[in-house]
Amino acid sequence: MRTDSRGPGRTRPPHRADSRRPHRVLPSAAHRPQDWFAHQLLLVLSGQRPVHSLLGHARSTAYDELVRLAPHAPLRPPHGERRTPVLRGVGVCRPRPEVMEAFARITTGDRTRALAFRLEHTPTGRWLCSAIELDTVR
Repeated sequence: MRTDSRGPGRTRPPHRADSRRPHRVLPSAAHRPQDWFAHQLLLVLSGQRPVHSLLGHARSTAYDELVRLAPHAPLRPPHGERRTPVLRGVGVCRPRPEVMEAFARITTGDRTRALAFRLEHTPTGRWLCSAIELDTVR
Protein backbone atom coordinates (compact mmCIF):
# COMPACT_ATOMS: atom_id res chain seq x y z
CA MET A 1 0.00 0.00 0.00
CA ARG A 2 1.33 3.41 -0.89
CA THR A 3 1.34 6.33 1.47
CA ASP A 4 1.59 9.94 0.48
CA SER A 5 3.77 12.67 1.94
CA ARG A 6 0.98 14.04 4.13
CA GLY A 7 1.35 11.39 6.79
CA PRO A 8 1.00 7.71 7.61
CA GLY A 9 -2.15 5.80 6.70
CA ARG A 10 -2.87 7.82 3.57
CA THR A 11 -3.49 5.57 0.58
CA ARG A 12 -4.05 7.92 -2.32
CA PRO A 13 -1.45 8.14 -5.08
CA PRO A 14 1.10 10.95 -4.63
CA HIS A 15 -0.16 12.87 -7.69
CA ARG A 16 -3.73 13.21 -6.32
CA ALA A 17 -4.52 16.31 -4.32
CA ASP A 18 -7.84 15.11 -2.88
CA SER A 19 -8.96 12.02 -0.99
CA ARG A 20 -11.89 11.10 -3.25
CA ARG A 21 -11.69 7.93 -5.26
CA PRO A 22 -11.56 8.36 -9.03
CA HIS A 23 -14.82 7.76 -10.84
CA ARG A 24 -15.06 4.51 -12.70
CA VAL A 25 -14.88 5.18 -16.43
CA LEU A 26 -17.12 2.90 -18.44
CA PRO A 27 -16.08 1.81 -21.89
CA SER A 28 -17.59 3.93 -24.64
CA ALA A 29 -19.71 0.99 -25.83
CA ALA A 30 -21.62 1.07 -22.55
CA HIS A 31 -22.88 4.52 -23.50
CA ARG A 32 -24.14 3.48 -26.92
CA PRO A 33 -27.85 2.62 -26.91
CA GLN A 34 -27.54 0.31 -29.91
CA ASP A 35 -25.09 -1.91 -28.00
CA TRP A 36 -27.31 -2.05 -24.92
CA PHE A 37 -30.41 -2.91 -26.98
CA ALA A 38 -28.55 -5.52 -29.05
CA HIS A 39 -27.42 -7.25 -25.86
CA GLN A 40 -30.89 -7.13 -24.29
CA LEU A 41 -32.53 -8.46 -27.46
CA LEU A 42 -29.96 -11.27 -27.57
CA LEU A 43 -30.83 -12.23 -23.99
CA VAL A 44 -34.58 -12.24 -24.67
CA LEU A 45 -34.40 -14.06 -28.02
CA SER A 46 -32.07 -16.72 -26.63
CA GLY A 47 -34.39 -17.47 -23.71
CA GLN A 48 -32.02 -16.10 -21.05
CA ARG A 49 -34.37 -13.26 -20.05
CA PRO A 50 -38.15 -12.90 -20.12
CA VAL A 51 -39.80 -10.67 -22.72
CA HIS A 52 -41.22 -8.38 -20.07
CA SER A 53 -37.68 -7.24 -19.20
CA LEU A 54 -37.99 -4.97 -22.26
CA LEU A 55 -41.52 -3.81 -21.50
CA GLY A 56 -40.61 -0.17 -20.88
CA HIS A 57 -37.96 -0.10 -23.60
CA ALA A 58 -40.01 -1.01 -26.68
CA ARG A 59 -42.96 0.48 -28.51
CA SER A 60 -46.02 -1.74 -28.84
CA THR A 61 -45.26 -3.04 -32.35
CA ALA A 62 -41.71 -4.06 -31.42
CA TYR A 63 -42.88 -5.55 -28.14
CA ASP A 64 -45.57 -7.57 -29.96
CA GLU A 65 -42.89 -8.93 -32.30
CA LEU A 66 -40.76 -9.91 -29.30
CA VAL A 67 -43.76 -11.67 -27.74
CA ARG A 68 -44.22 -13.60 -30.98
CA LEU A 69 -40.54 -14.55 -31.35
CA ALA A 70 -39.43 -15.15 -27.75
CA PRO A 71 -41.27 -18.42 -26.99
CA HIS A 72 -39.34 -20.08 -29.82
CA ALA A 73 -36.00 -18.70 -28.52
CA PRO A 74 -34.65 -18.38 -32.06
CA LEU A 75 -31.17 -17.41 -30.85
CA ARG A 76 -30.80 -20.37 -28.51
CA PRO A 77 -27.81 -22.55 -29.46
CA PRO A 78 -28.55 -25.72 -31.42
CA HIS A 79 -29.76 -28.68 -29.36
CA GLY A 80 -26.99 -30.29 -27.38
CA GLU A 81 -24.63 -27.33 -27.47
CA ARG A 82 -23.86 -25.63 -24.18
CA ARG A 83 -22.35 -22.48 -25.64
CA THR A 84 -24.37 -19.32 -25.28
CA PRO A 85 -24.96 -16.97 -28.22
CA VAL A 86 -22.28 -14.32 -28.68
CA LEU A 87 -22.79 -10.77 -29.89
CA ARG A 88 -20.11 -10.35 -32.58
CA GLY A 89 -20.75 -6.79 -33.65
CA VAL A 90 -23.24 -3.96 -33.81
CA GLY A 91 -23.53 -1.43 -36.61
CA VAL A 92 -25.72 1.60 -36.92
CA CYS A 93 -27.10 3.99 -39.50
CA ARG A 94 -28.57 7.37 -38.45
CA PRO A 95 -31.14 8.48 -41.04
CA ARG A 96 -32.12 11.32 -38.67
CA PRO A 97 -30.57 12.49 -35.38
CA GLU A 98 -33.46 11.02 -33.37
CA VAL A 99 -33.48 7.66 -35.19
CA MET A 100 -31.01 4.77 -35.30
CA GLU A 101 -31.32 1.76 -37.53
CA ALA A 102 -29.01 -0.87 -36.10
CA PHE A 103 -27.94 -4.39 -36.91
CA ALA A 104 -26.18 -7.03 -34.87
CA ARG A 105 -24.23 -10.13 -35.83
CA ILE A 106 -24.84 -12.97 -33.41
CA THR A 107 -23.10 -16.33 -33.42
CA THR A 108 -25.14 -19.30 -32.24
CA GLY A 109 -23.14 -22.49 -32.42
CA ASP A 110 -21.41 -22.44 -35.81
CA ARG A 111 -24.02 -20.19 -37.42
CA THR A 112 -23.98 -16.39 -37.67
CA ARG A 113 -27.39 -14.75 -37.38
CA ALA A 114 -28.56 -11.24 -38.23
CA LEU A 115 -30.75 -9.05 -36.05
CA ALA A 116 -32.00 -5.63 -37.15
CA PHE A 117 -33.78 -3.11 -34.97
CA ARG A 118 -34.83 0.53 -35.01
CA LEU A 119 -34.40 2.91 -32.08
CA GLU A 120 -36.22 6.20 -31.68
CA HIS A 121 -35.21 8.97 -29.30
CA THR A 122 -38.13 10.24 -27.23
CA PRO A 123 -38.68 13.82 -26.03
CA THR A 124 -37.89 12.58 -22.50
CA GLY A 125 -34.37 11.62 -23.60
CA ARG A 126 -34.88 7.83 -23.70
CA TRP A 127 -34.32 5.49 -26.61
CA LEU A 128 -37.15 3.09 -27.46
CA CYS A 129 -37.01 0.11 -29.77
CA SER A 130 -39.70 0.55 -32.43
CA ALA A 131 -39.01 -2.38 -34.79
CA ILE A 132 -37.24 -5.73 -34.67
CA GLU A 133 -36.42 -8.11 -37.47
CA LEU A 134 -34.60 -11.42 -37.20
CA ASP A 135 -33.29 -13.51 -40.08
CA THR A 136 -35.66 -16.36 -39.20
CA VAL A 137 -38.02 -17.95 -41.70
CA ARG A 138 -41.64 -17.37 -40.75
